[in-house]
Amino acid sequence: MTLLVISPDYASHLIPLAALGTAWRDAGERVVVASGDATAGIVDSFGYERAPLQLGRGSNPGVMRAEQQARAEADSLRGFFDATRRGMVPTLAYQARERLVDLMWQPVEKARATLAVVDAVRPDAILVDHLAYGARLGLWATGVPYADVVLGHPTALPVGDEVYGCPPVWPRAFRPDPDGLAELDLLCRRVSAGFTAEWNTAAARLAPGIAPVDDAFALHGPLVLFHHPELLATPERAPLLPAHEYLGGSLRAEAADPEVDAWLATAEPFVYVSFGSFLSVRGDVLRTVVAALRAAGVRAAIASGATPIGELGELPAGWLVREYLPQVRLLRAAALLVTHGGNNSVTEAVGTATPMLVLPFSTDQFAGAAAVERVGVGEALDPNRASVQEVRQAVDRLLSGSGSTLLSSAAESLAQDPGPARAFRAIAASAIS
Repeated sequence: MTLLVISPDYASHLIPLAALGTAWRDAGERVVVASGDATAGIVDSFGYERAPLQLGRGSNPGVMRAEQQARAEADSLRGFFDATRRGMVPTLAYQARERLVDLMWQPVEKARATLAVVDAVRPDAILVDHLAYGARLGLWATGVPYADVVLGHPTALPVGDEVYGCPPVWPRAFRPDPDGLAELDLLCRRVSAGFTAEWNTAAARLAPGIAPVDDAFALHGPLVLFHHPELLATPERAPLLPAHEYLGGSLRAEAADPEVDAWLATAEPFVYVSFGSFLSVRGDVLRTVVAALRAAGVRAAIASGATPIGELGELPAGWLVREYLPQVRLLRAAALLVTHGGNNSVTEAVGTATPMLVLPFSTDQFAGAAAVERVGVGEALDPNRASVQEVRQAVDRLLSGSGSTLLSSAAESLAQDPGPARAFRAIAASAIS
């Protein structure tokens, strides 16, 4: 049996998809990953075959830096980073305006390139990142079955009256202006209509006579795999969902790191801090977190990412601070995670029973942070408004053990039935393989 994994050229997308493929690899099956050159090392680290496939304008091998991108992508990234400083509605509006470029880049060309990979690999099953719209366009238009992996919060696949790009719920610390929200809703509806028109035009070129769709953002594969803990799912959405499976997450294996292992040998509790591969550029917010942890007198491990370590302020002796850290290894021992609320961070925190302080900046991070609050496994603060004192107070509350029972139960469930095994079983039971 051959599994084909299709991913954009971003480490934050490929890593969880590649981790899902371990169920096939460990069963002795062939796994081929189609992605771009920037993430080739990740493919190699899992021991998979690789088929070159560049699905987007940008790439990210692990830490996103605008200066390493093509000019148009660099300008887009800088615009996004600037928008995050103006607040949640300006950020979501900026992302909406960029959506056609981000998600529908050279759609016919990329759809045909995907189909060429499928013809060459001849897979028995296909896993596709839900945001790889060019790849999904080719598969859908030509009737190739696939499993649609939604890596973000489940609202990344809108259902009912949800509008892609508009969070259906906000964390308590956020109070968006009603007029601003109304304008955002209108903008997202216009973008959705334009995106769908482009999807239908491209699909007609690939398969003349194919019926148009009403909302390309709501379109999905025959099987939807939510790379998300069911613990954080919104119960009211359940009746509206297509055939699906909650994978919980996929805790990846990480290479040995002597420095980290030596640091972990000290039993003193610590807080792990990471804003992921993109939003680590927000050094101002990282500095606020550093100051709060320093004031709280708690030990910390910080993945600084795109922010130079020298810009973080005074770092106490005994802290572990590097550009990149083995996140899963640290979360298994951490007392708390301070995060932007990305999918990898949230799923890995649940999988390791680590409570969260979420400072969301963009996209579905707001819905994810609201879910963390709703079930009581963490808190959320506005990264642009939270003071050192507010962050410290939240850290103190969360270190008291809030949500530990729920998190322990969810982590135990994932340990007994890991995400890759759930994906393997779901595909085997479906009609797509």
